[in-house]
Amino acid sequence: MAKKLDPPDPELAAFGRRLRELRYEAGLTQEALAEASTLHRSFIGQVERGIRNVTLRSILKLARGLGREPHELLLPAAE
Repeated sequence: MAKKLDPPDPELAAFGRRLRELRYEAGLTQEALAEASTLHRSFIGQVERGIRNVTLRSILKLARGLGREPHELLLPAAE
C-alpha cells in the first residue's frame, strides 16, 4: 500500500513558488540552477515542490546561483 504524503507546509510551499518564479525569470532550468548553486537538481525540485526545508547555507547558494540577494528569495511570489 502506497504511503500518503502529507500536504506541503504552506511556508515551504510559498518559498518553493518564489524560487521557481525567480528561476523562470533568470531563464534557468532546475539543472542549470543546481550547477550554478552547487546543489543537486533533485534538491531544487524538492524545494520548489515545498517538501524540503532549506538551510541558510542553501538559501545563500541558491541566491548566488540566481544572481540575487538572499532576501529576495523570502519575498512572496507574484501569484
